[in-house]
Amino acid sequence: YKLTYYTPEYETKDTDILAAFRVTPQPGVPPEEAGAAVAAESSTGTWTTVWTDGLTSLDRYKGRCYHIEPVPGEEDQFIAYVAYPLDLFEKGSVTNMFTSIVGNVFGFKALPALRLEDLRIPTAYIKTFQGPPHG
Repeated sequence: YKLTYYTPEYETKDTDILAAFRVTPQPGVPPEEAGAAVAAESSTGTWTTVWTDGLTSLDRYKGRCYHIEPVPGEEDQFIAYVAYPLDLFEKGSVTNMFTSIVGNVFGFKALPALRLEDLRIPTAYIKTFQGPPHG
C-alpha cells in the first residue's frame, strides 16, 4: 500500500474531504505503511482484482495518506492524515460518505487500534445536501 497510497508530496485541495485517524500499527510496521493502509482500505484498495480497474484512473479516486505525525505522550500511536477526492462519494449522501471512510476500515486486522479523530467536509460537498424538505 505504501507505494500507492502514501503520498507526502500531495497538496490537499479545498475540495478534498480530510480525515485524521489515530492509528496503532502492528509491531514492526512503519507508521507510513499503516497510514497508507487506512487510505487504501477506506477508499479504493482491495485484495482482489476488480474488472473495472482498467476503466477508471486510480489516481482520480484513491484516498491519500499525505502526513503522519506521532501522538505526543503516546508510544506507538500516530495521526495519519488522509485526503479523499469528492469524486469518490455520492453527492448529497452523508451515509455514503461515512460508510466509505469508516465503514470497512475499522474491521482491518492489520491495525490493533484505529480511531477517527477529525473530519473536514469541504463546502463543495456540503452544498450537495438539499437540507430538510420542511422547515
